[in-house]
Amino acid sequence: MPLRLVNVYSCLEGLSVDQIVLPDVFLSPIRIDILKFVHQNMSKNKRQAYSVSSKAGTKSSARSWGTGRAVSRVPRVPGSGTHRSGQGAITNMCRGGRIFGPTTVWRKWHHKINQNQRRQALMTAIASSGLTSLIFARGHNIENIPEIPLVVESSVESHSNSKTGKKILEKLGVFKEVFKKKKKNKTAGKGKMRNRRLKKYRGPLLIFQKQAKCFRNIPGVETCFIGSLNVLKMAPGGHVGRFCIWTYDSFLNLNPLFSSRQNHLKTKKKKTSS
Repeated sequence: MPLRLVNVYSCLEGLSVDQIVLPDVFLSPIRIDILKFVHQNMSKNKRQAYSVSSKAGTKSSARSWGTGRAVSRVPRVPGSGTHRSGQGAITNMCRGGRIFGPTTVWRKWHHKINQNQRRQALMTAIASSGLTSLIFARGHNIENIPEIPLVVESSVESHSNSKTGKKILEKLGVFKEVFKKKKKNKTAGKGKMRNRRLKKYRGPLLIFQKQAKCFRNIPGVETCFIGSLNVLKMAPGGHVGRFCIWTYDSFLNLNPLFSSRQNHLKTKKKKTSS
């Protein structure tokens, strides 16, 4: 099978300046079932513990009347002369009582995931980011993008000004994708009260080797270090086809990362130890 070559584009002119061989990880099988399973479990690992108070609904001196009075044996509020006296309390079917199965903070919140499954899910996410049809299906506007996958020369990592970053995106044809008019959708649920009133649009993900300061302050653009790639970044919501922009050095690093299991583990260990 002939090797497929990918063009490397200049960050300031938007023209092809070099070519690079497509890494083997882009040819890996797309296992959406594994990706969805891994994403679902990984997204549980940032939850915070919550529960009702252990005494909620039980702060009453109610006691059961026992048998022989032709009434149920639920605990009843003592006293007389008020509507409350004689009413049922504490149990889950009573007004003001505790809930059934009160939630506790020692629930199993976080989930361990098999390392091979995590690796396979990440390979699926990377492979799907190289397919134009999947990127279009995800909703990205890539009509003006010269090539998928999009690789930019490494000099882009030397820039630190957001103004330069916007110019680079314009030259690469990514401007419409980042700055297009987006319909404002409200978040469902109580997130509206917690500074998450509107849903955020997921634009392109720029993967770098050293740094990408010129893109980190542009709304809609996310950045990620090549050694910290994960399914939550590459496939948000468990949906494949994220539009990625690779720097030349990070693209070169894909083969050592995914060529074999030992290499993958070694590279990951270096990142965690540093």
